[in-house]
Amino acid sequence: MRDRYYSKVILFGEYSMIFDATALMIPLKRFAAQWQFPQSRNRAASLTSNQSLKRFCQYLSEKEELSNLFDLQALRKDLNDGLFLASNVPSGYGLGSSGTLVAAVYDRYAVQKSDDYLQLKNLFGKMESHFHGSSSGIDPLQCYLGQPFKITPKGMQLLLDDFLKKDIYICLIDTKIKSNTKPLVNHFKAQRENPDFLNRFQAEYVPCVTSCINSMIEGNKELFFNSLKQLTKGQLEFLRPMVTDNTLDLFTADYDFNFGVKISGSGGGGYVLGFTDDVEKASALLKDFEVIWL
Repeated sequence: MRDRYYSKVILFGEYSMIFDATALMIPLKRFAAQWQFPQSRNRAASLTSNQSLKRFCQYLSEKEELSNLFDLQALRKDLNDGLFLASNVPSGYGLGSSGTLVAAVYDRYAVQKSDDYLQLKNLFGKMESHFHGSSSGIDPLQCYLGQPFKITPKGMQLLLDDFLKKDIYICLIDTKIKSNTKPLVNHFKAQRENPDFLNRFQAEYVPCVTSCINSMIEGNKELFFNSLKQLTKGQLEFLRPMVTDNTLDLFTADYDFNFGVKISGSGGGGYVLGFTDDVEKASALLKDFEVIWL
């Protein structure tokens, strides 16, 4: 059993993965969750987490396809003894706060663990649906594995921790707004019922995502930033409700150096992802935001 479960960043594919298109994930080890029993100094935080876990345990017990997969008797006993998940993963920021919880419960209480990543993804999706109404399962999978990976319709490819090329730098730009995943995902699903939207999204947007992913992994910097520029325009066209007003200028501006942004997670708040090959210029550009460099 792992001693901690790291948060995650979906670099690319947060909405296109709904179409089983390619996505790229990395762990964010700055934030993590770990099992603890309560102490007086963290009583309030432990109680909130414990109550959330009790509701999740009840959800698992009521789902016939899930209840037999876990030792729920042991989970209930531990929760009654005060067990909780100590976490510094920001909630509503697209970094996997619910994903770490799902991964931790599976890791500690699954009756039999699977090495089939796609099978795990499907199971985690059913588990995380408790929090978001529906889930691809990819967030908890990242939190469980703690390793970068690329997922495609044909399968999953684990990547080395240092797969990112040294001249492409990534940052998290804080919108100072908590995101509510469920209504945004529901809005997108309603949009894709429109045949024109669906056809254009698959023909125009999805290929941009794939190009960003492949060029980043291959280290083709010129193609990467050109693809990112097109992706940013695509997010304004297809995912406008997910772009916050206080970061809109970052999406619409033209830059005289390699810099681009995109939503992170479901969008609508949380962090915006920034990419550049010039940290000094990007830092000057983002001086009015709180920024975390990965």
